Amino acid sequence: MSARSDRIAKLKAISKQRILILDGSWGVMIQKRGLDEADYRGERFAHHNGQLKGNNDLLCLTRPDIIADLHDAYYAAGADISETNTFSATTIAQADYEMEGAVRDINLAGARIAREVADRWTAKEPDKPRFVAGSIGPLNKMLSMSSDVNDPGARLVTFDEVYQAYREQMIALHEGGVDLFLIETITDTMNCKAAIKAIMDLEDEGYEPLPIWISGTITDRSGRTLSGQTVEAFWNSVKHAKPFAIGLNCALGAELMRPHIAELSRVADTLVSAYPNAGLPNAFGQYDEEPHQTSHELHEWAEHGLVNILGGCCGTTPDHIAHVAQAVKGLAPRQIPERPKAMRLAGLEPFELS
Repeated sequence: MSARSDRIAKLKAISKQRILILDGSWGVMIQKRGLDEADYRGERFAHHNGQLKGNNDLLCLTRPDIIADLHDAYYAAGADISETNTFSATTIAQADYEMEGAVRDINLAGARIAREVADRWTAKEPDKPRFVAGSIGPLNKMLSMSSDVNDPGARLVTFDEVYQAYREQMIALHEGGVDLFLIETITDTMNCKAAIKAIMDLEDEGYEPLPIWISGTITDRSGRTLSGQTVEAFWNSVKHAKPFAIGLNCALGAELMRPHIAELSRVADTLVSAYPNAGLPNAFGQYDEEPHQTSHELHEWAEHGLVNILGGCCGTTPDHIAHVAQAVKGLAPRQIPERPKAMRLAGLEPFELS
């Protein structure tokens, strides 16, 4: 058994014993560092045309010390799993900065930094091993929705282009040593399917299989993804991937996310994850929800057996994660339901034929 397969086996075993803790927001913590353009450029990109400030993934190459510090902070707060700093590290997303050529290096560096920190914590606390999730974020171009209100069929990308962008990212994350793939903040299910296919094809080509974690986002009170699906329809669309976990993150705070997590908990025959924002942003785009408020909400979810993995998204800090970890300590993870066999399909709504 390889070292990575041994880690994956441990992760699956631990998930049956207790609620796993994911890290929190990266953006808010990077913003607190007050970085300037020079930090993002470093020596390698000193003469690059255009502004690079705000391209947080690039810090894997230019300020790896900051990225390592953030992994350290979240593991110290009690996180079992920390994400690589690669949320937008695809050729499609990096095109905004004309940084397509750096994509492989960003993902490789992001995975290696996280791996090194996780291994150090595991060596220090062998009873609480730490794991690395390869962060695969949404794209700024969608396959399910038109880019032109006057042309319903207009698209800025093709399925093959999205597939190739995700494939390049995943190969580098895999080589860098991540323990699982996290396809997160999914607004467009078709984009997600391109990512799933890329993972499955890598397995067919001989890459070591890694668990797949899928996390969608409900964009408003309608209870639908941006591409229009209900929670159950979204699950029906991606369950063929046999994911290690399915969940929701971002867009909503815990209070507004709860009914959607409850619905997912009802229908999904795998682990359920949730990492909400620290409430909704205020008029200045800041998140005001305090750590004890977030942890109070998530404690209730855990108490009612709704979740297997908890963490935080926009606005959450290591302090939020520490409070959440403490709040759910000792509470049993959600029991995975056995659903009767049926044909379950999905468009925007779910369809079931028993």
